[in-house]
Amino acid sequence: MTVELPPFPLPAQKPATSAIAVYCGASTGSQSAFAAAAVSLGRALADAGRTLVYGGGSNGMMGIVSGAVLSNDGKVVGVLPRAMLAGGGEGKKSGSPKICLDEAGREKVETILVDSMHERKIEMATRVDGFIGLPGGFGTFEEVLEVTTWTQLGIHDKPVALLNVLSFWEPLRALLKGSIDAGFIKPQNEQLIIFVDGPEDLKEHEDFDWGKAALEALDNWERGSTKPLFSWSHGPYGDT
Repeated sequence: MTVELPPFPLPAQKPATSAIAVYCGASTGSQSAFAAAAVSLGRALADAGRTLVYGGGSNGMMGIVSGAVLSNDGKVVGVLPRAMLAGGGEGKKSGSPKICLDEAGREKVETILVDSMHERKIEMATRVDGFIGLPGGFGTFEEVLEVTTWTQLGIHDKPVALLNVLSFWEPLRALLKGSIDAGFIKPQNEQLIIFVDGPEDLKEHEDFDWGKAALEALDNWERGSTKPLFSWSHGPYGDT
């Protein structure tokens, strides 16, 4: 038996802005190079006039990258579920201050409140034309892999770049190659994720211009280079 569910909004295929979604954690991690990469990325976004769209928090890596954009006169859009705002935000788990929408120094952040994590991800994906993943945890892993899957499925056609600071993303690269070897991922779809590796000498990673490298990687990604698994123009969604 087939049951038709109500239409669910999908991410826009042709974005109207040059915004970039950045996925990262509410913690800073254990290495100073991670925070330095977030600063570099925020500065590069502001200098390039690219809007930052992110998870809306001011703690950890989220606070660092958004703060760097703001301090360089860039535009920041935060997307936050109402439940997280009511509960103190993602940073509360580590004893950090609660999220405050009029927090001093962050008055220029445009905050969009949504009702669920699913809506948060759709709102972010709809507003941007590319995605960047900084080192992070479970949420970061899930977010970068989901938007990659959406390109594979044909829901959108947008690049994903991972900043491989201190080789953080190497286990994922190995997992992808292993899945290709095992026949679960088509070899041509390996390009759906761009690994921005930085200098070979890891000692140089803290001073490397990760932001510039990330934007160059996104801009050089060839849209339409992969064959999507499905056409989402059929059904209630129309031409996505």
